Amino acid sequence: MVILQNISYLHSNKDVLFDKITFTVNHQEKIALIGNNGVGKSTLLKIITGQLKPADGLLKTDSTPFYLPQIFGQFNHLTIAQALQVDDKLNALQEILNGNVSEENLNTLNDDWTIEERCNEALQYWQLQDLSLNQKLETLSGGQKTKVFLAGISIHQPELILLDEPSNHLDIEARELLYNFIKNTSSTLIIVSHDRKLLNLLNSVAELSKHGITVHGGNYDFYAEQKQIENNALSHDIQSKEKALRKAKEKERETLERQNKLDSRGEKKQKKAGVSRIMMNTLRNSAENSTAKTKGVHAEKIGGISNELQKLRSSVPDIDQMKFGFDKTDLHKGKILFTATEINHSFEDHLLWKNPLNFQIRSGDRIALKGLNGSGKTTLIKIIMGKLIPKTGTIFKAESKIIYIDQDYSLIENEISVYEQAQKFNTSGLQEHDIKMKLNKFLFSQNDWNKPCFALSGGEKMRLMLCCLTINTQAPDIIILDEPTNNLDIQNIEILTVAINEYQGTLIVVSHDVHFLEEIKVEDFIELS
Repeated sequence: MVILQNISYLHSNKDVLFDKITFTVNHQEKIALIGNNGVGKSTLLKIITGQLKPADGLLKTDSTPFYLPQIFGQFNHLTIAQALQVDDKLNALQEILNGNVSEENLNTLNDDWTIEERCNEALQYWQLQDLSLNQKLETLSGGQKTKVFLAGISIHQPELILLDEPSNHLDIEARELLYNFIKNTSSTLIIVSHDRKLLNLLNSVAELSKHGITVHGGNYDFYAEQKQIENNALSHDIQSKEKALRKAKEKERETLERQNKLDSRGEKKQKKAGVSRIMMNTLRNSAENSTAKTKGVHAEKIGGISNELQKLRSSVPDIDQMKFGFDKTDLHKGKILFTATEINHSFEDHLLWKNPLNFQIRSGDRIALKGLNGSGKTTLIKIIMGKLIPKTGTIFKAESKIIYIDQDYSLIENEISVYEQAQKFNTSGLQEHDIKMKLNKFLFSQNDWNKPCFALSGGEKMRLMLCCLTINTQAPDIIILDEPTNNLDIQNIEILTVAINEYQGTLIVVSHDVHFLEEIKVEDFIELS
């Protein structure tokens, strides 16, 4: 069990990340921790592990958590055995088997005579049987590093497991192993993920936001349905408030017009009746005070409705506030852009693909490249872009404008400002105010325009990249997306999905996220093996 009571956390600059979080995870519960980028999901996991100390509040856990981080670079200098904290036991076991049965070795091993066997079984289960426990993590791919730490679960068999984006970098086969583990384990799970298939295997959803944490029963699809109902109700409330505001303003106008007519008519009558100037001034002041009082009553009512409307509008999800507006590509649908005939590539005389590749890419196609980690997807992308020539076979490549967007959004230049980055794509001579209007549409307010790009989150870089593509004179003929969802939260994946579905050109995607591929309507696959 995990109990968090009134947990608060401050950044080093004293800014509050979250305040008075209260949250309980029961024994054997499997819970998804979701929320927008930067809201503090990873920080909350690190507080539970004890890596970070909260500014205030109480934390209770009844077992030592096993933690799989999102980033592994800090472990690169370690061997697999060291990263999994089994090196001392393995060394002690080896010493004992070699005849050094010392008290120190026996204490270190602590009767864990199956440690080597469990390590080998775990590596084999996670498709790492070719790796040595003495191999450094710096020699491994991102997917292999993730699987190493997942293997640690099988070795240590913890009761409480915290996973931060565990399906990142995993190919489809490895994801299936992860899904099976989640379904079958009896351990308590807290998982941060944007993988919809994974999230639907969990029985509760905890949503972390700037307002606190809210727990919803049911899997992610059930949560999403409830959120849609809430958003529909919010939209209805906004429309009702807008109607009430219009009526209140109309009522104010009618009342003041009527009051002014009455005052004017009264003053004319008083003049005809020969009322003295002093009395006329007194009556005029009284009328003005009455009008001011009427204005005050209406202004208070209008102000109250406006404040309520502003609060409602601030709750509208970002995706519903955004407008994309991709221009159409100039190419007619179905035009042949690329043809590969019996192509293959090699490294050190070793052919990359078992069978040569034969395929065509036509304008308007939506294609996913499928293959395990290391199957040559990046190499094929370089061939399609004209940056590599295949060792065997022939290719035809039509003249076309290609944009390649990797998971780090490397087209964004870190050292320049958000506005300067947008200006770099301004090939049609848009005025400064036009570019800033575009930035506003992609949720970059005036406070963001001078912000350096290196300060942007993954989701913000993705939004800026999409904004830049709409600023350009002409939409690209081909967009290539390489693992585009790896560094995005669920909301930003939805934003990316909506934008892609507005784009009418050719799309080539590398992604192991089956749900995402379905949502962007991928129709064809190029299989690599």
